[in-house]
Amino acid sequence: MKHASTSPFRPRVRSMLALACATLLAGCTVGPDFRRPDPPMAKDYAPSALPLDTVSAPVPGGDAQRFAPGRDIQADWWTLFGSPRLDALIARALARSPTLEAAQAALRAAQENVYAQRGFFYPTVGIGYSPARTKIAGNLGGNSPGVQGNGSVISTYQGTPASEGGSAPFNAPVIYNFHTAQLTVGYAPDIFGGQRRQLESLEAQARMQHYQLEAAYLTLASNLVAASIQEALLRRQLAIAEGIVEANEQAVALLQRQLRAGYAARQDLAQQELALAQARQQLPPLRKQREQTRNLLRALAGDGPDEDLAIDFDLDALVLPRELPLALPSRLVEQRPDIRAAEEQLHAASAQVGVAVADRLPQFSIDASWGGAASRLGEMFLKSGRFFSLAGSVGQTLFDGGTLTHRQRAAEEGLRQADAQYRATVIAALQNVADTLQSIQANAQSLRDAALAEEKARVALDLTRRRLRLGDVDRLALLNAQQAHDQAVLARVQAQAARLGDSAALFQASGGGWWQRTPKS
Repeated sequence: MKHASTSPFRPRVRSMLALACATLLAGCTVGPDFRRPDPPMAKDYAPSALPLDTVSAPVPGGDAQRFAPGRDIQADWWTLFGSPRLDALIARALARSPTLEAAQAALRAAQENVYAQRGFFYPTVGIGYSPARTKIAGNLGGNSPGVQGNGSVISTYQGTPASEGGSAPFNAPVIYNFHTAQLTVGYAPDIFGGQRRQLESLEAQARMQHYQLEAAYLTLASNLVAASIQEALLRRQLAIAEGIVEANEQAVALLQRQLRAGYAARQDLAQQELALAQARQQLPPLRKQREQTRNLLRALAGDGPDEDLAIDFDLDALVLPRELPLALPSRLVEQRPDIRAAEEQLHAASAQVGVAVADRLPQFSIDASWGGAASRLGEMFLKSGRFFSLAGSVGQTLFDGGTLTHRQRAAEEGLRQADAQYRATVIAALQNVADTLQSIQANAQSLRDAALAEEKARVALDLTRRRLRLGDVDRLALLNAQQAHDQAVLARVQAQAARLGDSAALFQASGGGWWQRTPKS
């Protein structure tokens, strides 16, 4: 008995072939590799260092505030305003907002696209079964297939006498069954990394949707805080305006009695009636603004305009945060969700360049099939009925009218666009924080000045009242002093609300602490 000789080179050849196949399947990744943009060169938010403390004022909401560089922001930063009613309203909105629901669905859709793309790295396996029943006409002449009673195909030969070993001519139609079943496997090796770049792009888009969801959370909470402060301001302004109307009504009634008694002039009454009319004109716009603000709060909370919500806020009950976290510009790009979303958009655009480059290179595929075919179902996978095929292919586009070339150029321009948009987003974010810091300092000073003006106006009003009782001045002087005091009170209240709004704006401009929030599905 002879044994087949084994060549010492065969294992080495097989190893080299296996290594070559592995290298071919692994391939390379064409296109630019993404590198995160460098942090901004800015070191601060103004050419000269801003004060870390604001001025204070001896009125509600007039406490001095201090900036805390580098301090982290808590996720529920709105609780620092000390309003349980505001906290409950925001919790309701976060649970019911259709805007958040839409952003969450967009994130899940982007994640599903990532999972779908990962399927391209696996072979495609399919199974098929094709039964057929065929009828062939019997008048075709020549050799005609026959069929046995069990459905198997037989052959008959026309024109050969039976005495010579042939069969009688068979001219009847032939009906037979045929069954085919097969398993197919297809695989397209990602030689140049086009599919990997597409996956990279989709993963970046999913992260972008995540940051857009965080931005939606932040925007919703910030809008609710701003609308609540506005509602509290309008309630206070409306109360002041109604008090002014009431005081003017009392003054008109008093002057009417004095005029009838001969102690007042008709001109004084006319001036007081004019002041009353002007005061009443302030009420409808304030009431309209207040109701519109309340409608806004209901809408942000995900409710209709007929919903009865606890949305009455007291300006003096809102606490002014005394310490404000301040992120340096290099840290701001990590905290702002809009900047992070723009960065991921840049990443996705970079990967798309690689996809466009890979599309211009040769495309490879491997296809295999194995199965059986027979006229009877039970005989498909007998040795005589089995079949298989294994094929590989490579294709290269030679001419397409410049389509793939221009797609690559479009992807490259898209990358330049995304880069410019990212830089513009960073600049706008830095400006946003810088503007807010300036506003905090300026409005703190405005509140201090408004409080001082209110105090002076109150003193002037008291003195005018005394002089009027002594007969040193007329009622017109009192009317002017009253109007000056009313305007001073309104200015102080507006400055008080502005300081609260500035604090909320800084929390929003700094990113709102989304990285500390527990993710929710």
